Amino acid sequence: MSESGLIEQTEKTFEDIKHIDENGNEYWYARELMLSLGYSSWDKFKNVIEKGKISCENSESLYTEHFSLVGKTLDLPNGATKYIEDYDYKLTRYACYLITQNGSPRKKQIALAQTYFAVKTRQQELTEEQYKQLSEDEKRLYNRVVVKNRNKYLFDTAKASGVKDYAKFNNSGYKGLYNGETAEVIAKRKGIDPKKQSILDYMDSAELGANIFRITQTDELLKRNNVNNENDACFTHNRVGKAVRKAIEEVGGTMPEDLPTPEKSIKELEKEKKNQLKLSNQTIKKLKK
Repeated sequence: MSESGLIEQTEKTFEDIKHIDENGNEYWYARELMLSLGYSSWDKFKNVIEKGKISCENSESLYTEHFSLVGKTLDLPNGATKYIEDYDYKLTRYACYLITQNGSPRKKQIALAQTYFAVKTRQQELTEEQYKQLSEDEKRLYNRVVVKNRNKYLFDTAKASGVKDYAKFNNSGYKGLYNGETAEVIAKRKGIDPKKQSILDYMDSAELGANIFRITQTDELLKRNNVNNENDACFTHNRVGKAVRKAIEEVGGTMPEDLPTPEKSIKELEKEKKNQLKLSNQTIKKLKK
């Protein structure tokens, strides 16, 4: 089969086993993904899942948001049943990506799957024209998702570049962009508790946009310069943060620390959006009756 044929087959394979929940969110079941990736043993595949969960935590994401346990009741002889709490996992696209990153490199399915999940994640981003049509709250919601996704890739790259202290690495970038401010100082200025709330949830669309640029350019430089130690990785992150700050200054933009802190957090906006969707669904159901 040609390379293009393999890519098409790979896309079809993972699209065929994709599920959509009642809120329009996509997900995959681990046992179905296992077969598509060329694994026949659940025990061996569970080891790959565990590595993916560790990678998720290293990228400062809660693995429980991406790896959800799914239980199942199995029928036993003589009419008995047995409930297995960890029978399967419900996976997000990012969880699938992390699993493929930690899979056996000898399997051709793994290499193709890595490309599929990475590329498809980026394809979900809006065009510039579509973005312009969004309201400020919609832009914030959208940019927050982009930051979250891009940060995952950055922390994977940082890990490969020798970073072990992710807080130090993260603050190196913030200090460059925010004129010496760490994440803790930014949180204090915004009046939030950094242990309970993310500063990214209290940024407007412009501030999130500046951070997207910081994240993507750092990721690119770490890869391009083959950085292989933590000090150089932190220096690179800080240098990119300063460069983004300088670019904002040169075009006459507002410095990120001078931008207003939105009254509502991203989580509050997400809750409102979810409630609106719920009400819409309830209205549709009533109209159908």
